Amino acid sequence: MKKIVLVDDERWVRAAIRQTIGRTGLPLVVCHECSNGLEALNWLKNNQADLIIADIQMPVLDGLTFLEKLRSTGQETSVIMISGYDDFSYIQASLRAGVFDYLLKPVEVEEMKGTLEKWLNQCAGLVKQDKPKPIADPLEKSPVEQVLEFIKSKLPGEVTLTEAAEVVHLNPSYLSQLFKQRMNQTFLDYVLQSRMDEAERLLTHTTLSITEIAYRLGYMDLSYFSNSFKRIKRITPSQFRKAFQDPRISG
Repeated sequence: MKKIVLVDDERWVRAAIRQTIGRTGLPLVVCHECSNGLEALNWLKNNQADLIIADIQMPVLDGLTFLEKLRSTGQETSVIMISGYDDFSYIQASLRAGVFDYLLKPVEVEEMKGTLEKWLNQCAGLVKQDKPKPIADPLEKSPVEQVLEFIKSKLPGEVTLTEAAEVVHLNPSYLSQLFKQRMNQTFLDYVLQSRMDEAERLLTHTTLSITEIAYRLGYMDLSYFSNSFKRIKRITPSQFRKAFQDPRISG
């Protein structure tokens, strides 16, 4: 059993995380709990753990300072940072500091399981943790550029943030912030816009029925598809087709 140390200033949060870890069913056990980074550093002087899960904001010694001091002692124990703040600067600072992953509270069981499985695989030598690629290489596509290509390849179907994050080996929360910063819109809004653009193309240049177009785009509910289209295009699919369908297609 791999041993985990929990570091969070709130006891109820530690209890919730302990319960979440237990519900993953993975061969892991919480061997100790600390209420701040200084307490954790003192405990780790005479004890060992395989993984540390720490809050990024704590009194006495916060998560990032704790990690810095931990590394200065020569300890390479893996660290997963958790936070209640979906803040790009926190996520970026954590990943640059070398944490294994960054999770947002409340951490759901499946998200925790996915992260811990990835960590266990790395421990077993099945996969290697990706190292940051040099950003000075002008030929290297950025993560957002890779995600845009992935979205395009998946259309006209649905694309999830989790799927995209796996493609570029980034935490979903970090990718979400990165995408919004670069594209000036959220990942979900961009995907929806792309799907509705494809719907517009199909309405204009094919004789597929609106129901068939909805199914092709991954919508099983025609009403939901129509409402989504109207929200983006300010017009219903049927109204759009009447106004803009290529007469050579409609006959």
